[in-house]
Amino acid sequence: MPLTENVIITCALTGAGDTVRKSPHVPVTPEQIARSAVEAAGAGAAVVHIHVRDPETGAPSRDPKLYREVVERVKETGTDVVINLTAGMGGDLVIDPDDPLTHLPGTDLVSGLERLPHVEDLLPDICTLDCGSLNFGDGSNLYVSTPDMLRTGARRIQELGVRPELEIFDTGQLWFAKQLLAEGLLDDPTVFQLCMGIPWGAPADPGVLQSMVNMLPDGARWASFALGRMQMPWVAQSILLGGHVRVGLEDNLYLGKGNKATNAQLVERAVAITESIGARVATPDEARATLGLKPRQ
Repeated sequence: MPLTENVIITCALTGAGDTVRKSPHVPVTPEQIARSAVEAAGAGAAVVHIHVRDPETGAPSRDPKLYREVVERVKETGTDVVINLTAGMGGDLVIDPDDPLTHLPGTDLVSGLERLPHVEDLLPDICTLDCGSLNFGDGSNLYVSTPDMLRTGARRIQELGVRPELEIFDTGQLWFAKQLLAEGLLDDPTVFQLCMGIPWGAPADPGVLQSMVNMLPDGARWASFALGRMQMPWVAQSILLGGHVRVGLEDNLYLGKGNKATNAQLVERAVAITESIGARVATPDEARATLGLKPRQ
């Protein structure tokens, strides 16, 4: 597969992980998240991937009002950027290993439809669909997204006319995403995000990425990312295999050892890597055309 010519850079701004206390640059309030989105777009990101957090505690949130405030603040600036809202919140299940029917603090588990009210409200360009369940790190934390939940969510996203970004954490999830396509629950072009290095999903191994790329359906658009220190090497890895890229503080806090980054700085580094290997950075309009999105409103 040839090197990608016009590379779409997505910036994942804040995520839902316990990163707020680890870096002062992780945005928390709607104002901070929106400002970070605008800065990332100015640095070269065509797409911003948005989670929201409780403004008081920094904890992850599903509050539709917070999503609305972030999106409105971004749009009020006139910034041209593709909006990608997470729809993965509401899948966390923490169990007592000695009494698995007992749910421990940190559990936030709702149905597929209950993960979508902010998508129904805001009709973003893109929303994510996490395509399977996963042992999420060590301990007893599970991410739950069953086939029934996924079919329900995919059908509703399709009805809304929003493009799903299919989040793939392991090969079986890619297999099931192709089943959704076969059942008519996804529209072309399909858009995949191959998520590497999340314990205990697909490892950040170039051979594994190549295998997953080989499994993609014909005509799929795809990007990939890896966590932590592998984030920037993975920019080159994805481009060389014909894909697009994702960087941002959701997945990595550093430009180098001890050097805590902002989202804009991570995007700037991704731009430099992209251009250094002979590719160019896609504009938001070019990203819309590539991903089959509606023109900017």
